[in-house]
This record gives sequence, structure tokens and C-alpha cells, in this order.
Amino acid sequence: MEKPSARSWTVAAAALVVLFAVAVAATPAPRRILVDTDMDTDDLLALLYILKQDQSQFDVKAITINANAWIDAGHGVDQLYDILYMMGRDDIAVGVGGDGGISDDGKIHADVGGYLPLIDQGMSTVGSCRYRQAVPPGRRGGRIDTDTNSGLRRSFLPRGPRRYEPLRQPTAQQVMVDTVSAGPTTLLLLGTHTNAALLLMAHPHLRRNVERVYVSGGSVRATGNLFTAYGANPFAEFNVFGDPFAAYQVLHSGVPITLVPLDATNTIPVTEEFFAEFGRRWQSTPEARYCFQSLDKVLKRRRKPGPDLHGSTGYYLWDSFAAGVAFSAMRNGEANGRNEFAELEYMNITVITSDEPYGVRDASNPFFDGRATPKFGLKVGGIHSGHVQTGIRDSFCLVPGSNSGKCQDGYTKEVTGPESVRVRVATSAKPNTDNNSTLDREFFRSFLQALNVPKQAGRFNINTQFPYYREVLYKPDFMNVSRGKPIIFDMDMSPGDFVSLIYLLKAPREVIDLKGVLVNGNGWANIASIDIVYDILHMMGRDDIPVGLGNTTALGTPTLGCTNSYAIPLGSGGFIDSDTLYGLARSLPRSPRRYTPESSDDPEHRQPLAFEVWQSVRKQLGPGDKITILTSGPLTNLANISLSDKEATSVIERVYVVGGLIKGGGHEKGNVFTVPSNKYAEFNMFLDPLAAKTVIESNMNITLIPLTAQRKAASYGAVLEALEQTQKTPESKFVHELFSLLKELRSKQKLYHHVVTNCYSPYFSVDILDTAV
Repeated sequence: MEKPSARSWTVAAAALVVLFAVAVAATPAPRRILVDTDMDTDDLLALLYILKQDQSQFDVKAITINANAWIDAGHGVDQLYDILYMMGRDDIAVGVGGDGGISDDGKIHADVGGYLPLIDQGMSTVGSCRYRQAVPPGRRGGRIDTDTNSGLRRSFLPRGPRRYEPLRQPTAQQVMVDTVSAGPTTLLLLGTHTNAALLLMAHPHLRRNVERVYVSGGSVRATGNLFTAYGANPFAEFNVFGDPFAAYQVLHSGVPITLVPLDATNTIPVTEEFFAEFGRRWQSTPEARYCFQSLDKVLKRRRKPGPDLHGSTGYYLWDSFAAGVAFSAMRNGEANGRNEFAELEYMNITVITSDEPYGVRDASNPFFDGRATPKFGLKVGGIHSGHVQTGIRDSFCLVPGSNSGKCQDGYTKEVTGPESVRVRVATSAKPNTDNNSTLDREFFRSFLQALNVPKQAGRFNINTQFPYYREVLYKPDFMNVSRGKPIIFDMDMSPGDFVSLIYLLKAPREVIDLKGVLVNGNGWANIASIDIVYDILHMMGRDDIPVGLGNTTALGTPTLGCTNSYAIPLGSGGFIDSDTLYGLARSLPRSPRRYTPESSDDPEHRQPLAFEVWQSVRKQLGPGDKITILTSGPLTNLANISLSDKEATSVIERVYVVGGLIKGGGHEKGNVFTVPSNKYAEFNMFLDPLAAKTVIESNMNITLIPLTAQRKAASYGAVLEALEQTQKTPESKFVHELFSLLKELRSKQKLYHHVVTNCYSPYFSVDILDTAV
């Protein structure tokens, strides 16, 4: 037989190369995915389900956080970083916030943060909570539970290298623009539509790169789910109601839309049978365990005590199901209509953004009110020109004698005519094809299988990341130490408050005996930042000191709302920085103590309230002992104590109040820089005027430390110079790092010009920080 020549081998090799190239070319590139999420519990389940999809088919390029609904930006972004670290996906870009604005002429500037709905977005991150007030801020399923994932986040997730950093954190718009500009991208919207609308409105040329938008939200033929606002609006669903005009812009953008509304998600309830099956057999990966434990926390909060638990829990796999419908559609093709998990049909719909009659200006609609030319070029007398719901108790929306209101803001309504958009809509979840399964929906099986497949599994949780770490409470032995003045510190968790707390912990016990800490939830940090207080106490070896959770709203105001706290910026120099302690909170040791919500099976094991801590400290007092209270924030907690405990003044020796402006003969002005019309108010008083009035007019002995005195004492330079000479302890190093960062931010960006006063601490002395505890 004749041997093949060298030329034959060359030809054969070339043919193989060509065949390989053809095969590679025939293999479709993975779909590029961008997820926009509000980081609620059902979003976390959906995100982990999304990250378990075959990466050769679906490549998640970016995740952005919409910060005007169920999550507070600082808490949400750090939790997302830790989830991605657990899943080995630090390559995924993360965007949140931004300090850009929209000018009066409708020009959308770069990096609008999405903290506010489009109708209220001006040139800053300061604004009201028109729609967001429907989301409870406090306990029992409110934002504190979302921000902490019901206390589970810190006890389970590993701590990765990425974190929020002021002025360095990529913004939501920056990440969206970069991702969509890089190539055809599919958007999954799991929250309000603000970020997506800003992208499509400000960059219309990028619409051609958006292959399709899958939306979890809306209610077409189903009743809405605004459980806090049903009396005003029975039509809307939370994700669309959070920014109806943004949802309208996305729907009418010309980009193909698939909607997974309440019509469909109402047919996939989390049943007790599904939950039991999840617990029995489907927890083989860290992500599956995190999902199960997250769901467990939610259900324990929602259940009523009792031995018999059957049927629906009242909870649904809203966003997870929407993600499943999206991936099934992408796998099988939208054109042929096949979907493994849902029945779908085309409908003609729109999003209602205002209520009739149109064209009547009643001070509810900033797009038209007070303007010669409507914003964004909207039509006078058109569909956007009617009454816009101002809140969950808007009198316009209430119907006398009825529990059901008439407003339709955020309603995804079937319509005909020029306002209608043809949208593919999921109508119901498909039953499980396996009749012998305990899982009655086809998606349930896919969800559990995806979470437990070994491929692309999470690497570890906090316990396996640090196998030798043990949660130990540190409580000092003061048995033979004489005790000084009993002190309660009431703080709103601004940076200066933490410096004050460290100082109080360093003072000799014979002089100051810190008995308890109360935190305000209506000041410069969201209430979930209570975990930072626990970490500071843990660092200082004082896990014995109780911490009480205060109110989230001002005295005498509804528990749903943002009365006066609207004046605090949501972006840089405001909540996102306070909630992360300007990015430094993650450098603190993680305390075994953390916010713990109330649950049905263990109602006693929960986060203590501020008044409960007050009562506990009172009971510990010896004969003749009296308490000194130091306040550094709104006076809400102190006012509540005064009103709830009629004998409180008898055991309070003195109250030191940081706040107020005593106007003498000079030209002193207040510091509420975000409300120019109010020249003389000081923030701590402004945030709760009724509480301040209640305390000032009480019989308590009060020493006021007003703004004039604070300004005379504040000096970054002197403090930093002293700290540089005395960096001998972890706490002095921490305070030095914090003050150095604040000084740098203040010199770089005008958004931080106010931090010098917010960080002033009247209880602070540098020399004590370098002493041993």
C-alpha cells in the first residue's frame, strides 16, 4: 500500500481545521444577560437560579440594583457582592446608584441613580417617597428584613473582596450602558423599571442592542398586590407601581417585551408541600441552602402559630418563575411560542401613569404643574397629564364607604387604539408533567434541580470559608470594678455617632457605665445599619451591651412614609454612605449578634426594641441611681420613652442633646442644606420636630449642644494630626481611616461638603482612643 504523502497529510490537516472552524462558527454564542433587581428575598432566589443556568448558553454580564423599592442601596450592593463571591462570579459587573439628575427641560444627565421615580427626579438624590411609601421600612417584612435578608445574610454569606466604595462604585447607568454597548443583550427586570427606562430614554441608539426585555411584574387581568395601599389603588403591582412612568417608557420603547404578571405568578404559590420537599431532598449546594433558609425565614415571619400547616403559605416564586419563563423562551425560541413552564398569549396593553380627568392641574403632577412646557415634551391634556397618585393615602384615590380605591397608577391595562402595545404575556404556570411528583408545577422541579446541580455550584458559605471561625460573645468581667454614671447612648448611626460610641466604650468604667444603645431609624442611616453597631461593640469586647431598635418614622407620622427624612440625600454623602459607613463597615469584625426578625416558632428570640432596652436598664438601677442620656440624632426614641413611661423623668438625671440652632445676634444659619427655603433648622430637630418639642417641653434636665457650639469644635485637621501620633489600637486606626477618608471625599466632591458637621462628636476625645481597654 502506498504511504500518504506529506502533501496528503497537509490537505487532511487543513480540512480538519476548516471543519473545526465551521463547527465553532455553528455553535451559537451564549446569550448576554443583564439583570436589574431590587434584591428582595424572591429576587435572591431568582438570582441564584439565574446564576445556575448553563453559562455556555446564558452568560450573565451585569447586575444592576434598582434602589427605589424594597432594598436600600448600600445594604443591597454589599449583599450582592457576597452572593457573587460565593458563586465564583466576581467577573460580573455590579452597578448601583449614581448622583446624576434630570434637569427641568427634561435632559437626562449621566449617571442618574434611580433612587427616585422619574416623575420626582430632579438634579439631586433628594426627594419624596411618593410610591416607595407603599414598601414598609421597618419590621415584619419591611426593608429592614430585605436589607438583612431577615438576619441571614451575615450568618451565611462569605465575605468577598468587593465592596461599596464612595466615588468608586460603578453606577447603575454606567454598567447598563457599557453592557448593552458591548453587544446584543437580553434584559431581565425583577423590580421597578427606573434604571431600564433611563437607559432607553437617554440612549435610544442602544435599543437595537436590546434583544428582548423580560419583565417580572404587572397585573393585567388579576387584582393588584399593594397590600399597604389597596384602599387607594387595587389595580397595581409593586414592581410597576414603584415607577409607573418608567414602566410606560420601557413598554413603549419598541423593544420586544415578555411580561410575567401576577396573572401567572398567582398560580405558582409556595405551598407547604413544596417547602417540605425542598427541605427534605434539595439542599446539596450552598446556594440551595441559602435559598431554603431565606424562604424559611420569610415563611416563619408570615405563618401564624399552630401545628397544622397545609396548602399555600401566601408567598409566591414571583421573580424566580419569571426568570424560568425567560430562559425557557430563550432556549426554545419566542417565535414558536413553546414554553416549558408557562402558558402565554399576546395582549395589547399599556401602563396607566395618571388618573382622569386629564389636563386638570392639581399640584400632584410635576410633569405639568407650574410649567409652561411639560417635561419630556409630554402632551397637554394627554394620558400623562391627569392626577398622579401622591401616596398610599391620597384622598383623590379614596372612595367613601369602600375599602377599594379608584386610582390606577401602575396598572398594566388591556387597551385598544394607539396607546396599546402588543406584548407576550404569561397567564398561568404549567402543571408538572410527572403526575407522581409532590411538586405540582413544572417550574418547581426545574428550580430545585438547577440549584442543586454540581456544575457552577457555590464554593462556600461563611463557615466553610473560615472553618476555624467560631461565633464567640465577648463580655468583660467588671465584678470588682466600681461603676460610674449609668449612660444610655441614643444615636442615628451617622459616622460621628460611631466615633462617639467608641469613645464612650473607652472611657473608664468607674466614670462612665454604658448600659445600652438605642438606634434611630429616621435619621442619617437606615435602620438595618444596626448591625454596624453590633460590630463596633464586638470589636470593643462589649457584647454585653443591649442595642434597641427605634422607630423608622417621626413621632406622630404614619409608619409608612418619609416625613422630613426626604431631606437626606439617598446617594453620595447620604444614605448609601451611612449604611456602609462610607465603605468601611466591612473592615469591622463580624459580630455574632445581628438583627433578628420575629418568627412564628420563636417569638421571643428577636431584635429588642428601644423602649424594651430602656425598661431593661431601668430595672438594673440600684437605689438612688439615675440615668444620663446622650442623644445624637432625632429625639424620637427619647420622646417615645417620655410618653410611654410616665415615671421616666424620675430616673433621668440629665439629657445631653446634640442639635438645634440658637440664633444670637450673628448670621448663623442652619444645616439643612437640601431644603434652601428653611434657613434656620438643624437636621436633628428638623427630622422630628414633634419629638424635639415633646422632649424640650418635658421636665427633663436638658443640656443642649447646638450647631454653633458644634461648628466651633469641629476640626478634621486637629483630630487627624492627633490620631497620627497615637495609632496604637484597632479603634484609633479605624477612626483615623474614617476621618482620613471623609477629609479626602470632602476635598474632592461637593456632595460631601456637609460631612464635617455630620461627623462632629461632642462626646469625643482623641487621647483616649490609643489607651488599652
